[in-house]
Amino acid sequence: MSRTGRPLRVVVAGTGFGRVYLDAVRGDPDGFTLTGILAKGSDYSRRSAERLGVPLYTNVEKLPEDTEVVCVVVCSGATGGPGSDITRAALRRGMHVLQEHPVHAGELADNLRAARDGDAAYAVGTLYPDLAPVRAFLAAAEVLRAEGPVRFIDAACNSQVAYPLLDVLGRAAGTLRPWGFRAQPEPDPQLAGLAGGVQPFRTLHALVGGAPVTLRVQNQVHPDDPDNHSHLLHRITLGTDAGVLSLADTHGPVLWNPRLHAPRDATGRLVLAGPGTERLAEPSTTQLHPAAESYHQVFAHLWPQAVLAALHRLRDAAADPALRPAAGQWALSVSRCWADLTAQLGMPELITTPEPPVVPRGDLWAAAAGAVAPPPTDLAEGPSR
Repeated sequence: MSRTGRPLRVVVAGTGFGRVYLDAVRGDPDGFTLTGILAKGSDYSRRSAERLGVPLYTNVEKLPEDTEVVCVVVCSGATGGPGSDITRAALRRGMHVLQEHPVHAGELADNLRAARDGDAAYAVGTLYPDLAPVRAFLAAAEVLRAEGPVRFIDAACNSQVAYPLLDVLGRAAGTLRPWGFRAQPEPDPQLAGLAGGVQPFRTLHALVGGAPVTLRVQNQVHPDDPDNHSHLLHRITLGTDAGVLSLADTHGPVLWNPRLHAPRDATGRLVLAGPGTERLAEPSTTQLHPAAESYHQVFAHLWPQAVLAALHRLRDAAADPALRPAAGQWALSVSRCWADLTAQLGMPELITTPEPPVVPRGDLWAAAAGAVAPPPTDLAEGPSR
């Protein structure tokens, strides 16, 4: 099957985050056709199937034989759900499967065996590496790696999205192996007391793809609202001899800071202007890719587009079995890397924080603008020679 062939018949399992997959499939009618929803049969699922004009199935064994792709957006055993059971049942019937992360390595290996038994393509969808800002970050990182080694990576995330962070870090470093994680000791009790006993982030010294990594993880979860209450999703800084590349947020922007380096004159003083200082004419920060305009845009466009990118890779693997082993090995490595990280982190702390306040960005703009006075005229002409 090629991208130029007829659309593949797709069933989406799950109507929670599965809504993003439904939007993705319906957004590419030349590549995919939604032919059903697989769910437990709740009122919401039934209404969704009716609204989209497709059948609702409540058992994977009842899916029609002509189903070609199943998107399993149901919790796997890693988070206490039947996602991998559904995955293996579909794969053994020869249906290609895109399964939402996280997936334990043992489950993943069983899924890969089921895929071989059914001669089907299988992939774990980690979503975030396929977001447009992350793709831009990774493309720029590849250019930098061609010029020299990665000297350091500084990253932060919430524990809920640590699995895809490792996927992104491995791609940014060029490889996952070798990797390793060592959690730093808990904060000094006296310092913790001064901070009200709260330290949301756990710090780890790590290695990913041979590059030194400082990793900070908010290992906290709200038991009644696990999809909210994260201080951030992902934030990554990659350092090279040429400069620093930053993904300021999962949804952008991507920033480039060339290394500040000035030559010296015969007296040993830094030369700040004139011949030989052409590199100092570069902006201190360049935006390589913009941030998403809003979270509405993220949900309606960026996330479905990322799912589509994963679906097209799955389609390629369905058409060309030679692509499957490398993808399976990468997925296994990401899962094993995640297992090593979570072993160091331990169980997340349960928190019950309130709904966050809304601060108008206009207030922040006004405060920032008011804090910056125009420079004196004698300094506006440039540095002293």
